[in-house]
Amino acid sequence: MRLQASCAALAAAIATLATAGAASAQDAEFAFNAAATNDYVFRGASQSNENFALSGGVDMTIGGLYSGVWASTVDFGDDTSTEIDAYGGFRFEAQGFAFDLGAVGYFYAHDDQASDYDYVEVKAAASRAIGPVTAGVAVYYSPDFFGVDETATYAEGNVAFTPIDKVTVSGAVGKQWLDVTGDYVTWNVGAAYAFTDSLVFDVRYHDTDVDNAPLYDGRAVATLKVLF
Repeated sequence: MRLQASCAALAAAIATLATAGAASAQDAEFAFNAAATNDYVFRGASQSNENFALSGGVDMTIGGLYSGVWASTVDFGDDTSTEIDAYGGFRFEAQGFAFDLGAVGYFYAHDDQASDYDYVEVKAAASRAIGPVTAGVAVYYSPDFFGVDETATYAEGNVAFTPIDKVTVSGAVGKQWLDVTGDYVTWNVGAAYAFTDSLVFDVRYHDTDVDNAPLYDGRAVATLKVLF
């Protein structure tokens, strides 16, 4: 039941976006991505049991409207093998700020349903660029979160700096509020180097304030991304 409800909620959001952009369908732009990483980390926690992960996705934009699908290998110590994210939203600018309103659905292949992994979040984000520096904030909310947690909110502040051509240094600090398993703070800092417009290498350090949970421990992550 939960998967059906989550899919229905996200499908309705994306359908609304598609309907709004139907008149401009000829202006749709597509972008593809693929990546390999030594550890898939999400909000400070390893999703691949501290092992190698592969991912890929496709994005479509029509003016300010966007939608996409992204998938990655995962390892939760059970039969779950793949995370599949579907998302859609609207980006716009006002008063020098860039805004992003949307929804993200997280679905898991081979999940036995009893684990209750699938969930949907709505998000609101804003950022502003001043010269080589871009700073932003984002808030995500889910009424029925991953696993045993129900209501959940995640808030993050982030900044990116481009000191020289092809190099971007960035970091973020966030807090995850959970109604069952407990709140925690996470942060990351790293740098990306663009070998070309299509090939980017990112090295990043992630950590949290969670104790006695190895998958939340500090870790360095290296990721090679291909954009096309």
